Amino acid sequence: MVCNPWFSGIVSCVSFIFLWGGLINIFVVGLILVFIAIVFFVHAVHLQFNVRKGKKSFGMPEGILLYSDLNVPATPLFSKRLQLSGKPDCIVKKENHYLPVEVKSGRGARPHFSQILQLAAYCQILEDTSGVFVPEGILIYNNLPYTIPFNPKLRYELESVMKTMRASLRSGTVRRNHNDPRRCRHCSMKHYCTEVVQEVG
Repeated sequence: MVCNPWFSGIVSCVSFIFLWGGLINIFVVGLILVFIAIVFFVHAVHLQFNVRKGKKSFGMPEGILLYSDLNVPATPLFSKRLQLSGKPDCIVKKENHYLPVEVKSGRGARPHFSQILQLAAYCQILEDTSGVFVPEGILIYNNLPYTIPFNPKLRYELESVMKTMRASLRSGTVRRNHNDPRRCRHCSMKHYCTEVVQEVG
């Protein structure tokens, strides 16, 4: 473990004091220990301030961070009821609720519906695994936070899309559902798709 030079100096100073305690007034030792405690307290407050400042600039909601897949790969969450697994970027506890947080970027002015559905899936998985009602999720799109209510309408749309996807998987045929060449251009499956929309000109 690597220690900071100032910390090593303090440790050496305290060690010297205890070795030669007979030569130094115990009151001075107490003052030094109080000073060390103050230094650690100020350092902790400074770290907490920087964390809050970073979360605010990043768009993260206030609350206790319970789960993160941003820096270190996290364990996927799994809903037995839906037979669905996923890893939200973060899970934040705010008051008595758990909120999934998903970070996205894009060229559009607002989040895409597919991104909202992904967040909805995380809301449902989190609700199933925790047993706690999830009222909403947070979608951070281009560093701007959007609160997405996990209301009955979005719940129904999620269930409907999942049923359609599973029906397509069972049939073995997945048809293209758009005519936008730009979506095909940026699609990760375009090399395997037989219905790529060709760009004109």
